[in-house]
Amino acid sequence: MPGMKVLVVEDNRKLASFLTRALTEEGYTVDIVEDGGVAREQMQRLTYDLVILDWMLPTVDGLSVCRAARAAGATFPILMLTARGDVAERIAGLDAGADDYLAKPFDLGELLARVRALARRGVRGRVLAVGRVRVDRQAHVATLDGKRLDLAPRELALLTYLLDRAGNVVPRTELLAKVWNTGFDPGSNTVEVHIKNLRGKLGADAAALETVRGVGYCWRVEPCA
Repeated sequence: MPGMKVLVVEDNRKLASFLTRALTEEGYTVDIVEDGGVAREQMQRLTYDLVILDWMLPTVDGLSVCRAARAAGATFPILMLTARGDVAERIAGLDAGADDYLAKPFDLGELLARVRALARRGVRGRVLAVGRVRVDRQAHVATLDGKRLDLAPRELALLTYLLDRAGNVVPRTELLAKVWNTGFDPGSNTVEVHIKNLRGKLGADAAALETVRGVGYCWRVEPCA
C-alpha cells in the first residue's frame, strides 16, 4: 500500500538497490540495512509497516532477527527472502515468526504481490476495533466514534489488552503481568485506579468494561466467558 514504510534487510547491495528501486516505484518509503544486529536494533527504535528480511546476514542471522522482533512484541509483517528454499527451512522461518517466505531467485512481480498482500494484512492487524472504540497499535492512538481519547500510556496499554481479549475475563494478575510487567501483586490498587480513570474517559461506553468480582475485568461484547 503506497505511503507505507518498508525495511529491507539485505547484505547484497545490488539486490538491496534493486528492491529499493522497485518498492519506491510502487510508492513505498524504504530503508536499507545490511547487518542483522543493526536491523534488530533499528526495528526496536523505528516504526515499520513491513520488513523484507534475508536469512544469511552478517553479525546476526535473519532467523534470530525475526525471533527477536517477535519476542519484543513486533506485529509488522515479515517477508523472509532467502536462497534457503527447502521445506524444513521454510518451516523454520515461519516458526520463527515470518509471515511469508520467498526463495531466491524470485520473480519481482510475485514479490510485489506478496508485499501488497502482507501490507493489507498488516493494516488490518494494526487496528483493533471493538464497537465504537478503535486502537491503532502502531500510532499508539485510541479513538471513540472517531474522536481521539486522551489516554496516558498505561491507560492505552490497559485498553488495548482488554479489547484484544474482548468477551473474555482477564484476571487482575494477568493485567499486572502483561500491562505492568510485574510477576507479583504489590497489594496496591494500581489496577483499580487505572480502570476507574479509563472508565471516566470512555463516558457512556464505560459500561462495556465490566468488573468480574474477585477475578478481574472483561470488555463485554457478548456475555463474558
